[in-house]
Amino acid sequence: MRCGDFNADADTLAIRQSKGGKVRHVFLTRDARKLFLTWTAGRPTTAQIFLRDDGERWGKSHQLRPIADASEAAHISPPATFHVLRHTHASHLAMAATPMGVIAAQLGHVDTRMAEKHYAHLAPSYIADTIRANLRALGVVGEADSPKADQ
Repeated sequence: MRCGDFNADADTLAIRQSKGGKVRHVFLTRDARKLFLTWTAGRPTTAQIFLRDDGERWGKSHQLRPIADASEAAHISPPATFHVLRHTHASHLAMAATPMGVIAAQLGHVDTRMAEKHYAHLAPSYIADTIRANLRALGVVGEADSPKADQ
């Protein structure tokens, strides 16, 4: 990943190597934007963002040790992985009532099927609470008719 893959104006990160072979753009949170601003400040767009201690670019598995160290510091066992972080991100979006189409787009899916399969089932009580909070009362039953009114 190069510094030019971060777009501070759009708060996005271009993912150039994806399963589908197409470049996709991930929208960053405020915190992620701040991190990428720090990591890319004053560096040429062609510079690698993630470098080893010897200044060489990271290989495919060089993220394992930093994530394992961070997981240990946070008392997360077993250690997180990029896949776990991706799943957690999508799960939090789902539980925040983010539409499945938005989650699918953020994850780089062509349609919502995968997002629905993996995230729509989250927190059944959350789904029930969300439905109840977003539908107005029909006015069929008055407060006095409620079973709770007798208690």
